[in-house]
Amino acid sequence: MEFEKLNIIPPILRALREKGYETPTPIQKQSINAILQKRDILGCAQTGTGKTAAFSIPTLQLLHEEQKFEQGRKKIKSLIVTPTRELAIQIGESIEGYGKYLKVEHTVIFGGVKQYAQTKKLQRGIDILVATPGRLLDLINQRYVDLGHIKIFTLDEADRMLDMGFINDIKKIIARLPAKKQSLFFSATMPPTIVDLTNKLLVNPVKVAVAPVSSTAENVEQALYHVDKKNKKNLLLHVLQNKDIESALIFTRTKHGANKVTKFINQAGINAEAIHGNKAQNARQRALQNFKSKRTKVLVATDIASRGIDIDELSHVINYEIPNIPETYVHRIGRTGRAGASGIALSFCDWEEKAYLKDLEKLIKKPIPVIEGHPFPLSSTPPRSIKPKPKKNSRFRHYRRKG
Repeated sequence: MEFEKLNIIPPILRALREKGYETPTPIQKQSINAILQKRDILGCAQTGTGKTAAFSIPTLQLLHEEQKFEQGRKKIKSLIVTPTRELAIQIGESIEGYGKYLKVEHTVIFGGVKQYAQTKKLQRGIDILVATPGRLLDLINQRYVDLGHIKIFTLDEADRMLDMGFINDIKKIIARLPAKKQSLFFSATMPPTIVDLTNKLLVNPVKVAVAPVSSTAENVEQALYHVDKKNKKNLLLHVLQNKDIESALIFTRTKHGANKVTKFINQAGINAEAIHGNKAQNARQRALQNFKSKRTKVLVATDIASRGIDIDELSHVINYEIPNIPETYVHRIGRTGRAGASGIALSFCDWEEKAYLKDLEKLIKKPIPVIEGHPFPLSSTPPRSIKPKPKKNSRFRHYRRKG
């Protein structure tokens, strides 16, 4: 077991073995020892690279080693901030699994639900707090959370924080942290606002960069339907009527699109729910639990809301709309074919999305097999809304003709 080479203590190694972990991912190899040496980390890594374990495992170990010096009620010594409830819950579940044989206490707090159960756990005393920004600031203002004893601060999915409008909340949280602390910072991209934040937050950090995911799992079968935009709903219904589809996670680019697709599927008699940023937190969690327990056959999601969806037995992923960012495609279809199981990823491509398709096929370095002969084929000519690209240097030829 290669995790043994990373100076991880036996109780955590035992928990990792029970979870079936054998070989650390690149980001885990690069991060764990550096964090155990109490270095700051600047990690550029996408979801799905194993970064939750990369920061959770050494955090658990460092806090476990400090417990011998602890007296009285537990104080929050590690804070992990993440943008969505789903990600917060996933991180909490990971901490619980990795720390199964330790006495390191943790809890997860997020908005959209009543705070009573969360505050009761906080009052009993914990070591690790996993939080979304809004509820964290709310409970700080109510004096349920004291950040004065934080030794390890982890900021996860920083670029998503920016996308979701949390950057000012993050600055307020950082202002309340002790000056002397270990900081772990993870972001898939590094826009200027995030770079400025890292410069202020980190001290001589170890830089960990994991190349963007560009390969798809071999056990995920991919297929492509060329279809006119107006016929996508009918094609979707045709596909979902296949008895081999036990569960399907459908991706749209927008919240409005997710709602429209969900409504159409339900009207056709197939049980479906949507999950996106405009849904209340408890509604999102209920939809996710219904999908995991197979009470709901279809879950329609946007990319941001889907972060944190981790389902072992997901038979199909359907890209109702081709993503405009190629790497997003790899993450989407990676939701199926997990834990050694096989999976199927289907994509619907209309005329307007052909450019997106070209980009993602360039990224994965192979064409996606096309399904021919379905009832809703793509029309032979593009709609008028799609203007052909101008020929190169046509403007200069025009001037030559006039001169």
